[in-house]
Amino acid sequence: MRSLSNLLIFFISICFAAQLHAQAVDAINNKVTLALATEPPTLNSAVATDTIASFVLAHLMEGLLAYGPNGDLVAGVAERWHLDDNGASFWLRKSARWSDGKPVTAHDFVFAWRHALKPSTASQYSFIFYPIKNAEAVNNGDMPVTELGVVAVSDYELRVEFGQPCPYFLSLAAFMTFLPMREDVVDHWGGRYAADSDKLMVNGAYVLDKWVHGAHLRLRKNSNYWQADIIKINEIDMPYITADPGAQFNLFRDQQIAIAPLDTGLLNEAVNRGFDIEYFHTGSLFFLEFNFREGRITANRSFRKAVQRLIDPSLLVNKIIGLPGIKPAYSLFPVTVKGVKSSFREEYPVMRVDPDIAAARKYLAQAKAELGLKEISPLVLLVGDSPRALQEAEYYQYLFQKGLGLELRIDQQVFKQRIEKMRRGEFDIVAAAWGPDYDDIMTFADLFASWNDNNRGRYDNPLYDRWIRLAQTSNDARTRFNAMAQIQRIVVEDVPILPTYENGALYVQNPRLKGVRRSIFGGDPIFRYAWIEQ
Repeated sequence: MRSLSNLLIFFISICFAAQLHAQAVDAINNKVTLALATEPPTLNSAVATDTIASFVLAHLMEGLLAYGPNGDLVAGVAERWHLDDNGASFWLRKSARWSDGKPVTAHDFVFAWRHALKPSTASQYSFIFYPIKNAEAVNNGDMPVTELGVVAVSDYELRVEFGQPCPYFLSLAAFMTFLPMREDVVDHWGGRYAADSDKLMVNGAYVLDKWVHGAHLRLRKNSNYWQADIIKINEIDMPYITADPGAQFNLFRDQQIAIAPLDTGLLNEAVNRGFDIEYFHTGSLFFLEFNFREGRITANRSFRKAVQRLIDPSLLVNKIIGLPGIKPAYSLFPVTVKGVKSSFREEYPVMRVDPDIAAARKYLAQAKAELGLKEISPLVLLVGDSPRALQEAEYYQYLFQKGLGLELRIDQQVFKQRIEKMRRGEFDIVAAAWGPDYDDIMTFADLFASWNDNNRGRYDNPLYDRWIRLAQTSNDARTRFNAMAQIQRIVVEDVPILPTYENGALYVQNPRLKGVRRSIFGGDPIFRYAWIEQ
């Protein structure tokens, strides 16, 4: 009886393990289960700004162009196109359909771009349209949206007129703010558009089958997608939402999810369990951003220089974060940014400022004198709610107290609330990050231009703006990159931000899940080309 009981227990265990495995990757139903760090604050492509929304929208929607399995630009809704100094033309495929079966037309792109630029939409990415003729004037309310330099020549031909040369416009055309929108659907739902799974219309590889806010998202293959025959994964289920890498790793270990990030403290356990460790350089820059609004101590340059001489990115990366693949940052431009012929950083080396406590204290004394203060009141550091974010914040808190005798109060917020506080300027310093939106150096450079709404600290430097304008209006590569070198110098000398590290993602992935594309641009990760090995 004992042996029979043991045998039954054995088979029950095997069945239970198989059930768990099926929850991570289910080859029978071609289903993948994942966890999200947080739910997207919005799936309205006109106003979305974050990486989570970018990931979800990359599966729900398709623009004129898209990113292929090798990360190169490929045809999307547009089957062919032409780009010159004056503008671009796109010819749309007639097989492209919305999820309700209606055709995707050039009018859907005209409406979407005009909608994003309307001042009432308050899109924080409106600036990304500025290379288009009259876009800035439309966004400022100085011209009606009908004056925007984009026109539907016919249902299937779109013509874009530039106000300035834009050699990287094809990359822009693949970005989420350039996605099409159905005017009838947007008008019907108004401010509630894309707030729930039943309040948006999509044209991509998947539809949003379920959205329980704060708890669960599920994507299901879109049978009306023009390339539906190449989509192998039928369902992407995301029933877990947690920003804790430890919690995600436990779910992966128990075969509940197919991919999990590794953070400090998890790498050794993953190795000990025999998991294959994957690595991907995200192209993202992490930095401390200062608040330049009136009355903020951080608007004082001497104070910012004090912080610059206090913090050592190399020490932060190697001793505090301690995770392989993460690189100390010294420039606004990560090492992945391209230059004229090679890496921008190889062609234009950054001037580093070494940490020096004595110099930091001297700058602080100078700041107090300039501000007419004997003491500086406690400062607020706004950070995210992940374990790494708190670890970094506590390190900065220690440095400020030990090195400068200043109190730094940590304001830790969930993702959505942190983004809202950044937008409202409710911080002295914020631990922020920026991932590239398109394959051109401008995606980092114009981030701190005075007109960019993603410039959360409201940095305003006419010289910085002048170099950006020069790079935007020139089609000569050397002129553009020389201007970028000046931008890099200003960031070091004026310290609108303090670069801390370039992020690299260590993660584990179910070995049966193949073809997942890790992407610097166009949403990450991408499952459009993935499959489950039998």
